[in-house]
Amino acid sequence: MRAQSLKAWNSGALLRELLEPGGLYPRRRTLKRPTAAGLLSDYAAARAWAAELNAATGPFSLETAEVGRTTVGPNRLPAAAVFASADDEIAFVGKAKDAAKCVELAAGLAALDTAFTAWALRRPLKLLELGTNALTAARVALWLRGNPEPGVYVRQLSLPGVHTKFIENHRRVLDEMSDSLSLPEVPKDDFSDENVAEQPVEPGSLLGQPVANTPAARFATKHGFLHPPELVRFRMLDPDLPLLGGVRDLTVTAEAFCTLNLPVKAVLMTENLVNFLALPERLEAMAVYGGGYGFSSLRDALWLRDCHILYWGDLDTHGFRILDQLRAVHPHVVSVLMDEETLLEHRDAWGQEPSQSKALLTRLTPEEHKLYEALGSNVYGANVRLEQELISWNWALERLRSRVG
Repeated sequence: MRAQSLKAWNSGALLRELLEPGGLYPRRRTLKRPTAAGLLSDYAAARAWAAELNAATGPFSLETAEVGRTTVGPNRLPAAAVFASADDEIAFVGKAKDAAKCVELAAGLAALDTAFTAWALRRPLKLLELGTNALTAARVALWLRGNPEPGVYVRQLSLPGVHTKFIENHRRVLDEMSDSLSLPEVPKDDFSDENVAEQPVEPGSLLGQPVANTPAARFATKHGFLHPPELVRFRMLDPDLPLLGGVRDLTVTAEAFCTLNLPVKAVLMTENLVNFLALPERLEAMAVYGGGYGFSSLRDALWLRDCHILYWGDLDTHGFRILDQLRAVHPHVVSVLMDEETLLEHRDAWGQEPSQSKALLTRLTPEEHKLYEALGSNVYGANVRLEQELISWNWALERLRSRVG
């Protein structure tokens, strides 16, 4: 009984019903009761089970059903717990104080703007987690609505009682609340805390789209703030092709990088900084440092279409996801050192991926896809990953030479 009610609490359903009753109460929570065969095989245990429930006290009543008429004779057994109200079920799981706080906070949001009611219904558990910070976030959202194009950096804001760190730490909630001020009301049937629970937004999920690829940059773009430009760091591997004043390692804005037309035939993209710095000299070649999901800035670098592009990422599910997204921009990208042979050769260097990507990747080769699926299915072990910097350097150089030329 308690597990069923806790599941309803953890999904936000109980709080949602408390904030806006939908006629779900009185509500039955079905009990798994002994069958007729169970009565026949162990009548004493079934009788003790029923007696314990009948003697229990709580904010619910019990419905009974007849069982065993044709086997051991008719018996009335508890069949369901009935809660007269959401308050009763909330009290049953010991969350009455939390519920009262949520109702108080929701009223405070509605006093600021009734449009926030939709957000409170969608995110009651988040509302409870934020506490009075939810009211601060709502005031910021109202300010954003009234100032759609601030034209300043977030750190330049001077809102009474709001430190700019607050905005940086609550971007997701501010986005949601801002949307609630401009979107039509969502039908209650569409509300589900399970569907909108906090999920890490994977950086790079917008790869190939004309927006910045970090949460901070996306927030700034959406709300009209200034944001530092994306940067691209690259290094000429050809000693005969220096850049400004003989410089071979340079960082420029993504916009500037897209205008370049460097005399190179091969481009090696790597996520790891040390690997980027340690790559050996190679004629008519350059290296680009991505740093994880950091390649979205290459979307408009059309000159790369004429280059042989290699991608060297971590041997884990997210490494393959980056590769897949990079191919959405430059389909001719070839992976290197992201194969089963390299993985199995370095068993002693395996680590664990904190959280695996479950995305459906459509741009991998059959061999890459097989390895991606094997990693995601834990064929080699739980959450196995091989970080690129742990690959033997001699092993890496031998394979890079054969691929880069």
